[in-house]
Amino acid sequence: MPFSELAWLAAGVIGAGVVTGLLAGLFGIGGGAVIVPVLFEVFRILDVPDAVRMQLCVGTSLAIIVPTTVQSYRTHRAKVLVVPEVMRSWVLPAILGVAGGSVTAALAPGGLLELAFVLVAAVIAAKFLAGREDWVLGNRLPGRLAMSLCGFGVGLASSLMGISGGSLVTMLLSLYGTPIHNAVATAAGLGVPITIAGTLGYVLAGLPHRAVLPPLSLGFVSVIGVVLIAPISSWTAPLGARLAHAMPARRLEIAFGVFLLIVSVRFVVSLVAPAP
Repeated sequence: MPFSELAWLAAGVIGAGVVTGLLAGLFGIGGGAVIVPVLFEVFRILDVPDAVRMQLCVGTSLAIIVPTTVQSYRTHRAKVLVVPEVMRSWVLPAILGVAGGSVTAALAPGGLLELAFVLVAAVIAAKFLAGREDWVLGNRLPGRLAMSLCGFGVGLASSLMGISGGSLVTMLLSLYGTPIHNAVATAAGLGVPITIAGTLGYVLAGLPHRAVLPPLSLGFVSVIGVVLIAPISSWTAPLGARLAHAMPARRLEIAFGVFLLIVSVRFVVSLVAPAP
């Protein structure tokens, strides 16, 4: 590979690390929506087989955002904004959802998952951008069964998409009337068990495929990708969290809505013009 390509590749990975950390702190997300497409291109250049490339992207993304979510959660927790009821109700179901996603990721139709994400993200983005407080599912959090199902769904989707679940948690809590700052802080907290469980799941799921995976891979987790991106994203996560607490609630809602639209466009492009 020419030096110029390596230089641009390194710059892209470093930039992804910076953006990942800022997004994690600002919106309580892990940044997987940024990491996965970057890693997909990296692994394409490295000639990783198509049969395992996306799984390697998702597993590596989850591993990368473990320290990012931890840093983000610690910063938000210091502000005493995390909703304890949600943490207690969602953690175990979310881990079960992650386990299910780790097992079924290789069989799930990626295009269908991307389309579903686009539809959901577009609706919730419209809610945030419109600023309509009557766009809610309720004024209080639902009962135990519904809360457990929400946690399971967040864990499952996160494991299939390579994200910490922060964006999904923030969407759901906002629909139930949770203030945006509390929703973001709680999303950061739930991202910790989701990413840890997801990383372990993808390590185990990828062990039978060691023969076709690139060097320095632990199952479906690339150690090289983790080493390059994780330290940078962890360093920038507290900066994003401090920015979130300094922003007015309405401005944070608009910023989150714009972020969701950008992610939706990225998925639409991948559906219309798949990467080679």
